[in-house]
Amino acid sequence: MVTAVPGLAINLATLREQFDFRGSVEACARHGISAVAPWRDQLAKVGVTEVANILRDNGMTATGLCRGGMFTVMPDALDDNKRAVDEAVAIGAQCLVLVVGGLPKDSRDLPKARAMVAEGLAALLPHARAAGMPLAIEPLHPMYAPDRACVNTLSQALDLCDALGEGVGVVLDTYHLWWDPDLAAQIRRAGKGKRILAHHISDFRVPTRDLLNDRGMMGDGVIDFKAFRRMVEKAGYKGPQEVEIFSYEWWHRPGDEVLETCIDRYKRLCRATPR
Repeated sequence: MVTAVPGLAINLATLREQFDFRGSVEACARHGISAVAPWRDQLAKVGVTEVANILRDNGMTATGLCRGGMFTVMPDALDDNKRAVDEAVAIGAQCLVLVVGGLPKDSRDLPKARAMVAEGLAALLPHARAAGMPLAIEPLHPMYAPDRACVNTLSQALDLCDALGEGVGVVLDTYHLWWDPDLAAQIRRAGKGKRILAHHISDFRVPTRDLLNDRGMMGDGVIDFKAFRRMVEKAGYKGPQEVEIFSYEWWHRPGDEVLETCIDRYKRLCRATPR
């Protein structure tokens, strides 16, 4: 009999080398995990309708769809993001995760890039509101500002939410936010505005050998996950913790071993306990 693991979700980037989409979902179900976050390349390969069917047949919740955004670097960003909204709706995702984009090609103008993000979000928002799909801005660690995301702090993301209004929220990713000296205050702010749409977890290794693909399994780095989760729950968010690990090391391990480790580390290291 499968033992359920409440409160744990798996972002399918964590298993991208071990299984195809169906295999990933079925593996999560075998381990008692009932929430996953698919990626748009999986939808493109498998088909949106089939993805929705696989999720439904396995009793799986889609915590979010990864990803939209890239407002600063894609010439057709608005059209692509509208398609992403529609895909998220079709699979029943709880939000569309947005990685907003870094500096445009040959640009050094970071304020202009951030203005482009604000403009792109404002243009997308009417379509998302009409579809009933929340947009989840994911602030990324400052080391990603040049090429992936020029929104780098939770404060910056929440400023965008405040300017845009209803239908926009944030992703709290431990890997990207653990270092921020204003983190506690900004998580409280996010909670007051009911802006927290997702909570991603992975560890920050020392040293980090690759900026993109060397995230750590929880417990293999420097992040205090229990403290982070206490702040998140105190802010009112009770949703799942979603393991999102981009790691050559973990991609080379058997998928069932990865899931077993995720479950063990989540239970021991990540669930908030009263002080």
